[in-house]
Amino acid sequence: MADDALAQAFRAQKLDWIVPAWDAPARVHAFMTTRNGGASEGTATSLDVGDAQPRSDAANALAITENCRRIARWLPASPVWLAQVHGRSVAIVDGGNRETMCATPAHADALVTRETGVALAIRVADCVPVLFAARDAPVIAAAHAGWRGLAAGVLEATLTAMRVPGESVVAWLGPSIGANAFEVGDDVVAAFCNADADAREHFKPHRHGKWLADLHALAQRRLLAAGVDSVRDDPSCTYGEPARFFSYRRDGATGRMAALIWQ
Repeated sequence: MADDALAQAFRAQKLDWIVPAWDAPARVHAFMTTRNGGASEGTATSLDVGDAQPRSDAANALAITENCRRIARWLPASPVWLAQVHGRSVAIVDGGNRETMCATPAHADALVTRETGVALAIRVADCVPVLFAARDAPVIAAAHAGWRGLAAGVLEATLTAMRVPGESVVAWLGPSIGANAFEVGDDVVAAFCNADADAREHFKPHRHGKWLADLHALAQRRLLAAGVDSVRDDPSCTYGEPARFFSYRRDGATGRMAALIWQ
């Protein structure tokens, strides 16, 4: 299904899920869920896809399973998920390990594949979901980029694992906590600015010892430095739209959205 048809199908089902507006080649398809359209209840109402490190004993495990089933009906196959750890490790999915990785998610924060019909999935609830596609090679990727992963180099590690020049890659940044909501301390500023002094322009003084950080701008900065000159983003703030998005920083106990890509 072409992405414009996918967006129309979501609207017909009264789903407010997001289809990226980016420069990906026609073979590549992607979408991001919101918190709507699912079966979970309480603080995780209603389309919770589970914790960053999934647990079979989660209180709403049955609802999470149903939510993942609802997502999978739009995909060519059940997606490959991760056990996310806020680092820079990248897992490669191929025809030989897909089933194993579905059964036992890799401890990593990015996925790369050259296979067709393999959907890559990451979970987010304030961190930036970053989707990648090569223009002229059959390779795609998805990364979970919170501040720790960004500072550690998860985007650069993902590009390295794709094995194509940065200038041949297009990227999309999904909704995350916005620049006016993400309060951080001096340690976060140092994590970026010790290696790149000019990154300080993406931190706004807020109160004593605190700053407001622009995750999207920090991610774009790193992608541009790696040669990726086609970067599109959805500027929606997960913190500021409680009816549409989960937000860990806003709510603490909450659910997660999914960002997915396949070719």
